[in-house]
Amino acid sequence: EINISVAHAIPQITTRNQQPPPSFEWDARQQNLMLGSFFWGYVLTELPGGRLAEIVGGRRVFGYSMLFSSLLTLLTPLASNTHYIAVVILRAVLGFFLGASWPAIHPLTAVWIPPMDRSKFIANMMASSLGAAITMPICGFLIATVGWQSVFYFTGGLGLLWSVVWFLVVFETPASHPRITPEERTEIETAINAAGKKKKPSYVPWKSILTSPPVWAIILTHGASVFGFFTVVNQLPTYMKYILHFNIKENGLLSSLPYFGKYAMAVISSHLADYLRKSGKLSTTATRKIFTAFAVMTPGFLMIIQVYMGENRSWAVGIFTLSLFLNGAVTAGYLGNGLDIAPNFSGTIFGMANTLSSFGGFVSAYMVGVLTNDNQTYGQWQIVFWILAVVYITGSSAYVLMGTGELQAWNNPPEKGDGNVETEEGVPLRNQAAAVK
Repeated sequence: EINISVAHAIPQITTRNQQPPPSFEWDARQQNLMLGSFFWGYVLTELPGGRLAEIVGGRRVFGYSMLFSSLLTLLTPLASNTHYIAVVILRAVLGFFLGASWPAIHPLTAVWIPPMDRSKFIANMMASSLGAAITMPICGFLIATVGWQSVFYFTGGLGLLWSVVWFLVVFETPASHPRITPEERTEIETAINAAGKKKKPSYVPWKSILTSPPVWAIILTHGASVFGFFTVVNQLPTYMKYILHFNIKENGLLSSLPYFGKYAMAVISSHLADYLRKSGKLSTTATRKIFTAFAVMTPGFLMIIQVYMGENRSWAVGIFTLSLFLNGAVTAGYLGNGLDIAPNFSGTIFGMANTLSSFGGFVSAYMVGVLTNDNQTYGQWQIVFWILAVVYITGSSAYVLMGTGELQAWNNPPEKGDGNVETEEGVPLRNQAAAVK
């Protein structure tokens, strides 16, 4: 997850937290264009990446996504010294490869993780926040002592090493893992098969998905949550520099605090959610709605407080930290909800949700650029906070009204043609076809 956090967090550290080198005469619009270009490519592969992972398996889709994005990270200094347009193009291609990464995790989860343990596993998706927390102070140190180029060489090299390890230790299914014990394989497969019909469709019931209120609840809430997250991730260092007047070392350290908090909340809330579901104290639907409201609606109210208190350094850092800390509870809420309602199409659903949220990421960067270009005042940032508040509260309300934890009938639609072939839920279709032959 380090490379994902690098793609989101490093550019503003290197181009916004210190004065650009003399050769980089980039104004606020150009810098935000470079930040936003990542999402141009990102939106193109979200949905195809999720569906591709359902067909060929998440191991390959996620692994190659990270491998190629790491190589591109190494090329960033070269692009920067060429022209800012080169950086725009490189980051768009980087987004293209990384767009398939997160949706690919859900099909893997459907195969490997028993239903009552999935909240805890999804919490590991928040390792991207942990990566950002670790990356920011390291990058601040590297920039101050070695130079800004070292940030990309360090993180790109680390990403390449990670990719090699991924392909060595991760496999598509328990059945294809060469080192799994028979007992462990039986335990996993029994738990997954007991949760639903042992059937994986050969096609996507698009009409049912596109007209499903629970699916739109996930999409709208994810869009709101990620819009807020990207606004804070990409713009928090800028706010600290121009409004709170932190230097680069302070900025790198204090910018990391919200991400540590978000990962901690993800782990705590997901363990609590799975306990409440396993013990029968709460239904899956109630659990998902409660934690989603806690994680997405509460930050909206905190942004309202930020409107009035954000000029105070202690209040601002405290509110940002608390907002991202609470937002970590999405892992116990809507984030893994696609696995509840339709594990066979969890990659497709998350791809749809992330596609919308990616547009939000670009809009976020553009919005802040327009509002603050040559006008870095607290009054302009108050407008940003009001927008965040409305988006957070509206998105979470949509989930409370339409969300559910119940398995949907279209998860196993009637087969077209020969419906006699029984296939395992969650297993990549390519693996199933080989088994039938």
